[in-house]
Amino acid sequence: MNDSLISGLLGQLQGAPAGQIARQLGTDPQTAQNAIAAALPMMLGAMGRNAQAPGGADALFGALQRDHLGAAGGMDLGGLLGSLLGGGNSGGAGAGMGGLGDLLGSVLGGGAPASRQVDAGGILGHIFGGAQPRAESGLGQATGLNGAQVSKLLMMLAPIVMGFLAKQVSARNMDAGGLGQVLGQEHAQVQQQSGGLLDAVLDQNGDGKVDLSDLMKIGGSLLGGRR
Repeated sequence: MNDSLISGLLGQLQGAPAGQIARQLGTDPQTAQNAIAAALPMMLGAMGRNAQAPGGADALFGALQRDHLGAAGGMDLGGLLGSLLGGGNSGGAGAGMGGLGDLLGSVLGGGAPASRQVDAGGILGHIFGGAQPRAESGLGQATGLNGAQVSKLLMMLAPIVMGFLAKQVSARNMDAGGLGQVLGQEHAQVQQQSGGLLDAVLDQNGDGKVDLSDLMKIGGSLLGGRR
């Protein structure tokens, strides 16, 4: 999975972005990085699963074109990371808190109504559907974050994941079929490395607890490969 979407996005969220996310969550950078490493395989794996359903890849491709690609899409991944860092440079150090605060104001409904680019609640609904409470519960168990922290983390990551996918679609000149294929590979790899855990989370009925520690191990192995 070293060349996977998960690996690429994890690499961009290390360092200063993880530190900013940690401050917003009220935790330390290492805990935040571990939580990001657990959440991203789950999110992109679920998107890969959805993309295999009839019309799933077309719907996602349409959303990326409508809300996240090009000038009409407004805030792409670079803009989102710039906001996370409080400036326009995703690699800057020592950036202020204002950028992420402004982004969270839109994402969490604390300011002006969220644009479609940062409609995190809508994005998460499409990713997880009715499985979102189980996913959040499992992430909390795996990472030690409380429910409010897990919810805020996913709300922050949702528009970033979409912005990242939009950049990949543009850079690789992908159509809906190509997007579905790439995401399908992500899903298959997460399933394999988690022993089928991802689909078990998404398919489970009821409110039983789900242990997502294997998903955190996937992200942790990717981070370890980058150090």
